[in-house]
Amino acid sequence: MDINEFIVQVALPEHRVFAEEIVTEMAESAKARGTGIAKRSPEYISDKMQEGKSVIAFHKDGSWAGFCYIETWSHGQFVANSGLVVSPKYRKAGLAKAIKNEIFGLSRKLYPKAKIFGLTTGLAVMKINSDLGYEPVTYSELTQDEEFWKGCQSCVNFEILKMKERKNCMCTAMLYDPAEKKHEVAKQFAEELQKKPKLYERFRRIKQRLVVKPKPKNGLKALLFLFTFLFK
Repeated sequence: MDINEFIVQVALPEHRVFAEEIVTEMAESAKARGTGIAKRSPEYISDKMQEGKSVIAFHKDGSWAGFCYIETWSHGQFVANSGLVVSPKYRKAGLAKAIKNEIFGLSRKLYPKAKIFGLTTGLAVMKINSDLGYEPVTYSELTQDEEFWKGCQSCVNFEILKMKERKNCMCTAMLYDPAEKKHEVAKQFAEELQKKPKLYERFRRIKQRLVVKPKPKNGLKALLFLFTFLFK
């Protein structure tokens, strides 16, 4: 299946008829991954479409193919591209990357000064984010808005997040800062991820061991240093 078979666009109010299907697939995908996401209602997704703060994808035959939406935190200082989901029958066609590119561009247009961030456990998403200029960061560099962190309550790793006093968890935090001019570093990082996926898996295993054990002194900084070192 070719990416040219799809249309990726800013969602319109008339696309609200797909809200129920989108919410259902979000829940099923999270269940399959063994993780949790902030649960959203069809009404919430419909509102994002009405506000012009989401991106939707369709196959050329008219069937729904994928979705992602924008959330703002800390009075617009931070933006998250949330709820990325691709219909199972259209996966592995490059659609997730196309949707992420579109929602990233929309975020930059609507909130040009905001920092864009995400939490992920997936190598594919990390590659996409790195291509866009995101860099790995500590949790302290993300929004501290309580409403955002409440969204983690439905995740299977929420107890770990609480145990670590919201300073670390199984997800890797990534951030795009429009004020920074060093996004070439992030692109190089993306290239290394592509070349060395086994090292990424090694990083994940090491992180899991560090996260579930009592936190060592300067553990977060050491982990990010390790991440950088592995991909040199």
